[in-house]
Amino acid sequence: MADRGEIIEKLNLYALAVDTRRWDLFDRIFAEHCEADYGPRVHWHQRDPFKADFATFHAPFDATQHILTNHQVEVEDERAWSLCYGSWRLVRRDAEGGPLWDGTGWYDDQWTLTHGGWRILKRVCRVVWSTGNPLVKQVLPAASFEDDCVSLHDEAAAGRLAYLNAVS
Repeated sequence: MADRGEIIEKLNLYALAVDTRRWDLFDRIFAEHCEADYGPRVHWHQRDPFKADFATFHAPFDATQHILTNHQVEVEDERAWSLCYGSWRLVRRDAEGGPLWDGTGWYDDQWTLTHGGWRILKRVCRVVWSTGNPLVKQVLPAASFEDDCVSLHDEAAAGRLAYLNAVS
């Protein structure tokens, strides 16, 4: 249960790190050589570029709020898998067309146990639903955060959820 608790705490720390723009906290959450897949055109293979791009992406927002829920965790020796739901609100008052973009989605994470505790080795994040002004989130020219809705049901049926594969 201690491992499960640490993983859930780090998932929640991720939301706090993003909303407070404390990118140094990513060092406590993600492995140095992590893979972060946030969609077809938004993919990182190292923690430092991931942190830098997240800092650039979030800098123009007046506020953000990320909430993670429904934590599922499976631990096997020095490996673990988690699945949780997320919702977020991005606020950028100077965006033409309105200041809000809201969304929901999920995070499917693979973890590794390091000398510093549990770290995410691979993350897959997908948007299920979004609403609001899409111009709010168009702040990072190098990346296109698509709003393609991805059903958790379809991903599970296709065998693409690491957490479900681990518990099956």
